[in-house]
Amino acid sequence: MNAAPAVAENIIAFARALRTAGLKLGPGSVVDAVTAVDTAGFTTREDFYWTLHAVLVKRHEDDPVFDSAFRLFWRRRDPNEAILHEMLPIAPVALAEKPGQRRVQEALQESSIKQIPRRQPPQQELTYDMRGTASDLEIFARRDFAQMSAEEIREARRHIAKLPFAREEMPSRRLVQNARGRRIDFRRTLRASLHAGGDLIDLRRRAPGNRRPPLVALLDISGSMSDYSRVTLHFLHALGEARDRISTFLFGTRLTNVTRALKARDPDAALASCSRAANDWSGGTWISSSLHDFNKNWSRRVLAQGATVLLITDGLEREPGEALAREMDRLHRSARRLIWLNPLLRYEGFEAKARGIRAMLPHVDEMRPVHNLESLEELCASLAKLR
Repeated sequence: MNAAPAVAENIIAFARALRTAGLKLGPGSVVDAVTAVDTAGFTTREDFYWTLHAVLVKRHEDDPVFDSAFRLFWRRRDPNEAILHEMLPIAPVALAEKPGQRRVQEALQESSIKQIPRRQPPQQELTYDMRGTASDLEIFARRDFAQMSAEEIREARRHIAKLPFAREEMPSRRLVQNARGRRIDFRRTLRASLHAGGDLIDLRRRAPGNRRPPLVALLDISGSMSDYSRVTLHFLHALGEARDRISTFLFGTRLTNVTRALKARDPDAALASCSRAANDWSGGTWISSSLHDFNKNWSRRVLAQGATVLLITDGLEREPGEALAREMDRLHRSARRLIWLNPLLRYEGFEAKARGIRAMLPHVDEMRPVHNLESLEELCASLAKLR
């Protein structure tokens, strides 16, 4: 490594902050980053950005975290910024956080980065009486996944694995053994009478039983869903361990079947397999073409016997036209129940103004939010009540 010591130390600190924010980086990646910067040289800020991006970013879903970390770590410094930062008062500004920005800020605070000290105005110490308020678990269950830190995301995954996944059942036409059934099972009755030599005949009866209908999940992995797609995949993985007959498909600009990948026992290994299988992660959103592919190639295979479909997307379609309404209508008629899980419902003033949302809304049986642990618990309770 021939780079300047100060530059190499900053790149190492930047990589340490990315690792704390959730990126999987080893010592070899840090050495490669220093070597790449030394080879490419310092031409423009954009070249420096993409040089580090090419070495340190291994997955598509890490792009927002890297972008936020780069802007905060390598921000431009004005010569008079330190003086103004010292003299002017500090006013809190409520801004909409970008994806991964909170995790990046916490990672930069934990790293050994020297910041310019500033005087804090004297604040009056306040004492609050917290008795009678909601518990920490209730507050955590209502927190949005997009506003969680890396540690909170890991804690949310542990809570998801403990959710009460009730097994959905519905009446079946197939007859099963039932001592109180109305129909006589002649085959079992004759077979049982052979043990008594035909002297005693104990009637065996049967009645219609219950069966577990399949569950199909269609998960949007586009850029607008990046804060919720990975947590929802953890939920689908835990749901697959609690019940059988679950099929999972990912779609962004294309449709990808990840049912076999989610069957791995280790959730991290399962999500890594899904990331390798889906090449359009954090890309665009082509809902109509993805649903067309599903209706044409997969609906007859996985939507038999009264399947329930979970459509997890924000409905922000980038393909104009009437194809989306047509494909949604076909999907709705093929499924026993179509439930739309939309993270945009976390806003109280949500209105169906987007063209894609207006085209999809008439063809769903139920619309639910999916942005925190509380919404996932309510979804489990709703699936348990389906008959």
